[in-house]
Amino acid sequence: MAVDINCDMGESFGLYKLGDDDAIMPLITEANIACGFHGSDPNHMAHAVASAKKHGIKIGAHFSLPDLTGFGRREMVIDREEMANIILYQIGALNEFLKVQGVKLSHLKPHGALYGMAARHEHIAHAVCDASEHLGVPIFGLAGTLHEEIYTARGLEFRAEFFADLDYDDNGKLLITREHAAYDPAMVAEKIIRAVDEGMVLSASGKQNIVRAETICVHSDTPNVVDIVMAMRAALGDKLATS
Repeated sequence: MAVDINCDMGESFGLYKLGDDDAIMPLITEANIACGFHGSDPNHMAHAVASAKKHGIKIGAHFSLPDLTGFGRREMVIDREEMANIILYQIGALNEFLKVQGVKLSHLKPHGALYGMAARHEHIAHAVCDASEHLGVPIFGLAGTLHEEIYTARGLEFRAEFFADLDYDDNGKLLITREHAAYDPAMVAEKIIRAVDEGMVLSASGKQNIVRAETICVHSDTPNVVDIVMAMRAALGDKLATS
C-alpha cells in the first residue's frame, strides 16, 4: 500500500509567519491548508494553494474551531448544527481559491482540538459529516475512533492518519499540545516504519498500541520539520505515494 505524507500548512497570519511552507511543500504529497479559523488569511491561503498546485501536491481543507488566538488547540462547547456551519464556511473559503487555480479539493481534515473532539464526541463527528458529505472526498482521522465509526457509517470515505511528530497515550489517543517540540528525525523514521509495517506505535510511556497509517502527518510548526520529512521520505522509499 502506498503511503502519503501530509502536512498542516498555510497557517501564517498577517505578518506572523508559522512554518517554512515553501521548503516543506515539494517534500510532501498532501497539503492540509488552513481555512482561516485557527490560522491563515486570504493572502496566505492563496499562496499555499498556488504553491501546492506548482508542485503537484493534493490539497485538503484543514478546518478548525473558531479560535484564532488559541490556534484551534483549545476545546470549545459548540452544538452540532453550529459546528457543521462553521466547518462548511471554512471549506467554502478554500474551495473558491481552488476554483480560481483550477484544482480540485482532495480531502478534508479537522484541526487540533476539533480533531480530538470528533474522535470522542458523536455530535461533533456527525457535524463533520453534515458539512462535507456532499463533497465526496475522503476525511482523515484516527482508526478505531468515532472518526472511522461515524464517517464510514455515514457513507463517507475514511483515511487512517498517523502522526509522526506527536506522541500517543497508553490508549492510542493523541497527546495534543499547544506547541510542538523538535523530534529526532531518525527516531521519527523508525516510528513511522513500525506504524506502516507492523501497525504499532509506542506510547509516551512505552506501551504498544495498534494503529493504521494510510497517510502520515507532520506539522509545519514542528521546529525541524524539513529534516523530519526528509528522513521520512528516505525511510518509506518505494512505499511513498506519488502526489
